[in-house]
Formats: sequence, C-alpha cells, structure tokens
Amino acid sequence: MNTIKILWVDDEIDLLKPHILFLKQRNYDVTTCKSGTEAIETLETESFDIVFLDENMPGLTGLETLNEIKEKQDNLPVVMITKSEEEYIMEEAIGNKIADYLIKPVNPNQILLSLKKNLDHSRLVSEKTTSNYQQEFRKIAMDLAMVNSYEEWVTLYQKLIYWEIQLENIEDAGMFEILESQKIEANSLFGKYIEKNYAKWFQQNSDAPIMSHTLFKDKIVPELSKEQPTLLVVVDNLRYDQWKVFEPIINNYYKKEKENAFFSILPTATQYARNAIFSGLMPSEMEKLFPQFWKNDTDEGGKNLHEEDFLNTQLKRLGLNHLTSEFHKITNLKAGKKLVENFKTLKNNDLTVIVYNFVDMLSHSKTEMEVVKELASNDKAYRSLTLSWFKNSPLLEMIQQAQQLGFKLILTTDHGTINVKNPSKVIGDRDTSLNLRYKTGRSLTYEAKEVLVFKDPKEVHLPSINMSSSYIFAKGDSFFAYPNNYNHYVSYFRNTYQHGGVSLEEMIIPFVVFNPK
Repeated sequence: MNTIKILWVDDEIDLLKPHILFLKQRNYDVTTCKSGTEAIETLETESFDIVFLDENMPGLTGLETLNEIKEKQDNLPVVMITKSEEEYIMEEAIGNKIADYLIKPVNPNQILLSLKKNLDHSRLVSEKTTSNYQQEFRKIAMDLAMVNSYEEWVTLYQKLIYWEIQLENIEDAGMFEILESQKIEANSLFGKYIEKNYAKWFQQNSDAPIMSHTLFKDKIVPELSKEQPTLLVVVDNLRYDQWKVFEPIINNYYKKEKENAFFSILPTATQYARNAIFSGLMPSEMEKLFPQFWKNDTDEGGKNLHEEDFLNTQLKRLGLNHLTSEFHKITNLKAGKKLVENFKTLKNNDLTVIVYNFVDMLSHSKTEMEVVKELASNDKAYRSLTLSWFKNSPLLEMIQQAQQLGFKLILTTDHGTINVKNPSKVIGDRDTSLNLRYKTGRSLTYEAKEVLVFKDPKEVHLPSINMSSSYIFAKGDSFFAYPNNYNHYVSYFRNTYQHGGVSLEEMIIPFVVFNPK
C-alpha cells in the first residue's frame, strides 16, 4: 500500500511536533510549511494526498491559500484548521469545498479521524456495506421463502432496491452478482404469487392493494383541497429504483410527508395502466362506458389521447367538479420549457396534472439507438441516466417553482420497466398485439411454464378483441419472440427495457406526497 503524503501548513508548526510524530508512527509521510506562499510553491513541485491548512497565518491567510490551491488542484482534499468559530470563515471555507473543518486545539485522534474520513472513506464504506449485505443476504433468502402478501412483497422489493443502490457504489462485483441472483429468484416467486392472487384482487371484499384504478380515489383525492394548490406529476415508466436516486434532489425543496408503493394493473403498459389511473376504471369498464375514448391494441390511432377526458369524468363521478383543474402532457423538451415559462399561471388551479414522458422515451430509444444502449447497458447505468436527465430537466424547474408558489407535490408513475434477457417463443395470428411483454389475441401458442395466462379476460377486467381472445404475460426478464426471423429479433431486443408484463420492477411503483419546505 502506498504511503499517504500529507502537507501541513501552519505558521506555528513547531508546536505541532507531537501530532506530526504521532502520524509518522502510523506510516503517514508529513511535509510541513510555515506559510501559505511556501505551501503553494511546495505544491508546484510535489504531489500530496491531503492538506491540513491553518486559517490564521501572516501573509497569505488560510482562506486565500485555500483559493489558490483549489484553482490549481480542485480535487485535492483540504482540511481547514482554525482558532476562530466565526461563521463567515466556516461558510467561506465550505463554499470552497473544503474536505473537513477542525477547531483548535486539535488532538491527534481528530486528525486521524479526518484522514480516515477523507482518504479511507470509500474503502471503509465498501467493507462495511459488503459485510452488512452478507448478513442481510441470509435474511432476504429466508424472507423469500416466507413472503405471502402484497405488503411483504413491497417490503422485500424495497429492501432489494436499497441494497442494489448501496452495492453499486462499491467495487465488489461478486456481491453484485449475488444480489442479481436474489432479484431473479424474487421475480420468479413474485410471478407465482401474482398468478395465484391477481384475479382474486378484483373479487368483492378481497384484500387487494391500492392499484392503478383505485389510486386516484383512495390516495390522491384525500390530498386535494381548496386551501392549497396540488401539483400531481406522473412520470411515465418510472421504476422504484429510479425514484430513489432522484429523491435527494427533490428533498432540497420539499419535505416528504408520505411514501407508499402501489401496484400497476396488468398489462403494465401505458394505455392500460395510465388510463386506469385517470379514469378510475379498469380497461373493460373504460371500453364499455367510454368507447369514444378507449382504443384496443389492434385499433388504429393513438391509445393515450384521452387521459384528460378520463380525468374529468372521474372528477365528476367523485363529485369533485367544484375543483379547478388543468392537465398538461409533456412529450418533448420544447413543451417542457414552455410550461416552465407559464408555470405561475397554474397557482390558481386546485389541481394541476403533469404527465411527463421522458423516461418512457428513454427506454424506447434504448431499443432503437446504439448510443443509448451503451449509456443504459444495465440498471445502474439506467438509473444514472435518469438522474442526469432529471437534474437538467424542465421538470425539476417546475418542481422548484411549485415549491416557491406553495404547491403540495404528488409524484407517481403508471408502471415500471424491466431489462429483458430471455426470449420466449410465441405464435399468433395477424391480429395479435405487438408488445414484447404481453400478447392478446386468439389462437396464441406459447411456452406455458414461461407465461401468466388469462384465458378469460373478463376475470381480470380486460377487454376482448374478439370472442376467443386471451392474454399472456411474460414473467421475470423474458420477452416474446416470433419463430420466424427469430435470431435477428432476439439480438435486437435482448438487453432492452420493456414493460407490459409481470415483474417487481414493472408492477410495484412509487406514490409520494410532499409539502414545500
């Protein structure tokens, strides 16, 4: 292991000999300087891992020295040491990205702790995270054998996401592989659970989770009032893990009041799940009650053109037409920027709904564009890309403005998405739907073990395209492929993000309520 080199700058350095001896006994290499000017000159000829810098020195002050160091070596950690507890010095130092702040007199252990925190931090965190996950692994394995309710599935999935995000920050591929295998096993068991229980959720007096069609009435309506405007943001195709990585950014502006998971209906596809949220109805009811708004898979034309109409019918049905509401769908950057410019006009609405389509476009472009395939080659990269988009998006600007205008914020989605790996052969006629994660049509031939089948669509409140239509859903990370041109099809779609089927990633999704800070 390389010796760590420290530069210690203090005009009274002779008084610090015991500290320097203490560090040298622990194999740290310490170089000393008595002034800021000498320190700057030393840094031009030698490289160091960290600098301890006295704030109160004659000539160049500590803050002036700090500025010069940061101009030349922005990533070099600098620990400021000062006698003064004056706030402006702390603020100035923190503004200049100091690594730590110590107040004299310092004892050797404080110095050692600062070194560990700044130089050994990633190694120590990595070791601790690995050992914690190793303990948790056994518990998750036991939970997987026992889990038998939708609440337990939510808890388990949230736990897997937590560890996935923790482990992605450490360089231990072995641990990550173990977690991946646990996710695959979890999805396999979740598929069996859904097969056994999904249809029961629609029976009277059943113990069903909050689902797409009950979300608005049961979760959103209780948050609405005339006293405070509400901004409801539905980010299309947002997985739970993607929400967790941009939660800290929203926390800068908003205080989280509630976080719940709910279940997307099947198919976990926009025309079904999102229309169900806005209508408060299942697809077969939408088709029956609003044939002018509903389109089946094989119908010509856009399938998601009437969300605002569905929302208005639901508000009316729930006796909420006294609330003033406005609906916006953002499908490109230009539309997002335009809404940001006019955002202040929304404060007079009781409810403003924004459907934001970026994540959906990202998953589709991953299928079609090589560059996005590389940028989002796995879940870690996919999260990173989503985070980068969110930080620079008009959506974040809208959330910032909403906070300033006193809006309550509700953030949710219609369904998630999964990286598909394993092809599953299916044969259907000309009228079979095209989605890779579910198929509806008549005379479907498929691998029975690999799919969830509903031969009677009415059982799960889905419309029938014709008398003998059935629905099949891909489970886990599989996707449907036709036997003709099979190899081309498989290589084109493998390792792309798809939705419509049965997986933790697609079905268990976030619903979060915030109040402005």
